[in-house]
Amino acid sequence: MRLATLRTGKSVILYDADSLCDAGKAPQIGPPTFDPDTWRQAGRVTGEAPGRGASLFLAPPGASDEAWVLRRYRRGGLVARLSESRYLWTGLERTRAFRELRLTATLHERGLPVPRPVAAEVTRHGMTYQAALITVRIAGARALAECLINGEADDALLQRVGATVRRFHEAGLDHVDLNARNLLIDEDGVPWLIDLDRCRLRAPGAWQASNLERLARSLEKFDATEAMTAIRQGYEAPAPS
Repeated sequence: MRLATLRTGKSVILYDADSLCDAGKAPQIGPPTFDPDTWRQAGRVTGEAPGRGASLFLAPPGASDEAWVLRRYRRGGLVARLSESRYLWTGLERTRAFRELRLTATLHERGLPVPRPVAAEVTRHGMTYQAALITVRIAGARALAECLINGEADDALLQRVGATVRRFHEAGLDHVDLNARNLLIDEDGVPWLIDLDRCRLRAPGAWQASNLERLARSLEKFDATEAMTAIRQGYEAPAPS
């Protein structure tokens, strides 16, 4: 994966140069790539995920074996009343989109189960900015929350979830929103971790226990408190040699 930067107008795009090209008669990347209406008009929106960001599932041209997820950054809580999608500008590399893409790329290259990043866009408006992120969609994946609701999360799966969280912790990832919707299970039963917004790499510390406590609170919302027992068993089990 080779990350490259494209500047066009008020926008700056960080993208995987091994997957996309910004040159030639038909460049594969540009501001329209991050515009939901452009995809809708082209008839290439295949669905959308629940949540504040209303992530769109896309069918990119020329990549029939691959689907994308487009997520525009949205605020929540009281601050959203002031601005739903604008953030304070403190420098390009400090924007949420650039930080998330670079972190996702780092973890992906280390072989950890995160979606492959495609591109991020930041558009500056004076002292504020708007941003969006595109990643590759995990084929056949469903949220752990859905598996719990449908009674499809047995102890073996939950232990794999725990072991996966442990792998990320050993890599130093502090996931600030570890919950049953940000853990996906693919069609082979392999857990994945998504939504790395505001996450970071850190030395071992109390944040690891805080991550697990946050996940436990998330399970309570789906009447699956007991699932945390198997998750902790997987988390604490010795890694296979």
